[in-house]
Amino acid sequence: MTDRVRGYPAFPKGPRRARTWWGRAWLQAVEDTSLDLGQLRLGRKFAVAGIVGTITVSPGRLAATVYDTEDTYQTSVRLTPLTDAEWGRFLAQVAAKAGHIAALIDGDVPHDLVAAADDAGVQLLPGIGDLDPDCTCPGWELPCRHAAALCNQASWLLDADPWVLLLLRGREQEEVLAELRLSDDREAPAVGVLATEVFAAPVPPLPLPPPIVEFGPLPVFDPVPGLDVEALGWLVVDAAARAREMLATGESPVLDEWHDRVRMAFTVADPRLTARLAAVGPGLPRAVRAWGYGGSAALTVLDTAWTPSKAEVARARRAWEGEELPTATVWRNRWTVEAEGLQLRFGRDGRWYPYREEGGDWWPAGPPDRDPAAALSELMA
Repeated sequence: MTDRVRGYPAFPKGPRRARTWWGRAWLQAVEDTSLDLGQLRLGRKFAVAGIVGTITVSPGRLAATVYDTEDTYQTSVRLTPLTDAEWGRFLAQVAAKAGHIAALIDGDVPHDLVAAADDAGVQLLPGIGDLDPDCTCPGWELPCRHAAALCNQASWLLDADPWVLLLLRGREQEEVLAELRLSDDREAPAVGVLATEVFAAPVPPLPLPPPIVEFGPLPVFDPVPGLDVEALGWLVVDAAARAREMLATGESPVLDEWHDRVRMAFTVADPRLTARLAAVGPGLPRAVRAWGYGGSAALTVLDTAWTPSKAEVARARRAWEGEELPTATVWRNRWTVEAEGLQLRFGRDGRWYPYREEGGDWWPAGPPDRDPAAALSELMA
């Protein structure tokens, strides 16, 4: 049994953000729980300012000292550990697919592992209200800027090492691996046959070979008239990719002709196919790049302008002004910083998609983010 406590050195000063989908899911849980977006913005500033000390992670709790300008505060965030029964169901899901444990060791959290855990009634990633912040500062906000800074840096830890999440949920990496090995041993057969017995047994005579049958020359078939062999090969590659995606996510979205054409060009990634599809309709290269950053939702943002609600615009303006970003010209869902050649487009999924001007057109320039200031800061970094 380990002490189940790990310390991580303080992050140096400098811009940084969550890169993995599970790191962003952690931050989304923080945002969904927060009652004050202003404290979240200050927390992001504190996180990159390098004023958060060593982070200590243990089951159900991560903690650090935050060195604010007026005082020093002890800050923590709690997350309920899994019960023994929940751990049993989760480990069963991990053991059910060899690639799951290999992915965790390689620093990855597969979507299908989290989905399988959910199906087993085990919530691995935090949701709304699961993170409980606490701080010795006099602020009443949940989270305060110090806890928000700690939560931001926690997402960076999760990026680098997803085992941090499992430790917060109650168990160390060594414990998990040992339990999985024990499970394998329990499932192994208790008895077997000694190799010496196998080699000592008499070998029965081999059966006579079947008679040789003479065949004539193989027939030569003419190509089927009208069959596009090259296109058939692309369809096979695309079908395999879609089957793999369905096995991983359990979903097979129905797309219109344009979206499916772009998806196929991105999936197959063959210049010959791209050229043939581009001849059908203009704008395919930009569309393929958009698909690579955000799939069908990103392609819709590329193609369609719409007007967000007043509440959504007001929230974006508060985030923008809080980060002291350059002045932007707003038209419907598009915020343009002309002097920098940058633009953000707000999608109906609540995320902001960064764009950069290239050759007189706006081209997708990165993955979307729920925070407009973070999306633009990434472009300006």
